[in-house]
Amino acid sequence: MEAEERVGWACFQAYGKKRWRYAVFCMFIIAAFNLYFIFLISGSSIKYLLYLDFLLMMACGISAVADCCSFVRKWKRIKELMGRKELICRVYPYFENHELAEHDVRVLEEQLEGRFSENCELQDYVAKWCHEMKIPLSAGLLMGEKIPDGRLRGGMREQLERMKQQVGALLLGCRLQGALFDLQIRKVFLKDCVRESVHNNQFFLIQKGFEMKVDAGEEMVYTDPEWIVYVLDQLMSNAVKYAGEIPVLHIWTEKKGEILTLFVEDHGAGICESEISRVFEKGFTGRNYHNGKYRSTGMGLYMAAKIIGRMGHEIGVESRYGEFSRFWIRFKKNEYFEVGQGQQAEK
Repeated sequence: MEAEERVGWACFQAYGKKRWRYAVFCMFIIAAFNLYFIFLISGSSIKYLLYLDFLLMMACGISAVADCCSFVRKWKRIKELMGRKELICRVYPYFENHELAEHDVRVLEEQLEGRFSENCELQDYVAKWCHEMKIPLSAGLLMGEKIPDGRLRGGMREQLERMKQQVGALLLGCRLQGALFDLQIRKVFLKDCVRESVHNNQFFLIQKGFEMKVDAGEEMVYTDPEWIVYVLDQLMSNAVKYAGEIPVLHIWTEKKGEILTLFVEDHGAGICESEISRVFEKGFTGRNYHNGKYRSTGMGLYMAAKIIGRMGHEIGVESRYGEFSRFWIRFKKNEYFEVGQGQQAEK
C-alpha cells in the first residue's frame, strides 16, 4: 500500500508540474487577448470581450476536466498493473521512456544472476564443509568414550552432540535455501519419523531426565520423512531448551476424517499469549530469550514452518505461559501433492 501511495504521489506531482505550465501559457494567451482587445480595438463593446472570455474559460475548463479524467483512468491502470507479479515494462510497453526501463531491468537481471551464482557457490561450499565436519565429530564422539573421567566424558559428549546437531541443521538449512528444494513425498509410517527424531535427541532427553509419553499410532502419511524428522528435531530441541522442573514430553496423534494431527507437548517455560502469533516469524526470540536464561536465534521454528508449508502440511502452537507448549502438525490428504505446486505456493 505504501508503494502505491508513493507512486501515486509521484504521478500527481509530475502531472501537476506538466499541467501547471499549460495553465500559465493559457492564462498568458487570455491576458494578451484581453489587452489587445481593450487597447488596440477601439469602439468595441466590453460585452463582446466578456462573452469571448466566457467561451475561452469554458473551453479551458472542459479541457481541464477531460485531462483530469484521463489522468484518473491512467492512475487506475497503474494501480491495476502494480497489483500484478510481473514486470510492468514487459506487460505494458506503451509508456514514456520504455526503452530506459527495459535497459534498467536487463542490468538488474544480470546483477541478480551474478549474486544468485555467488550465493549458490557459497551454499555448496557450506554443504561440503558440513559433510567434512561430520567425520571428525563422529571420531571425537568415539574417542570421548575412552576418557576415564565420567564427568569430563559426559561434558565433552554434550558439547560434541550440540555441534553435531548444529552442523546437521546448517546442512539442511543450506538445502532448504538452495535453488532446488529436493522434496521426496511418499507414504511413510509417522511413528518411524517420531522414533528417528527421538533417537536423534536421546542424549539430551536422557541428560535432562525427560519423562517420555509417545503414542504415534500406526497411521501413514504422505510426506518427506527426512524433512519431517528435521521439523520434529526442532520441536524436541525447543522442549529440551525450555524444559521445566519436571521435564515431560508427550507425543501423540489424533485423526478426524482424512486429517491426521501430530501433537508435541512439553511442560516447560511456555509462550506468552501476546507472542504466540509470532513464534514462526524469522528471527523472533521472544521474552524467554531477553530474560537471559535461554539462548535462541529465532530461526528454528521459522525454518520448520517454511518446510511444513512446502510439503503441503500445516503447523501451529497452543501454549500457556509457565505451564506448557503444544505444537501440532496437520497432515491433510495430500497424496497428489506436487513439489512444484508446493514451491510455487510458498513463494
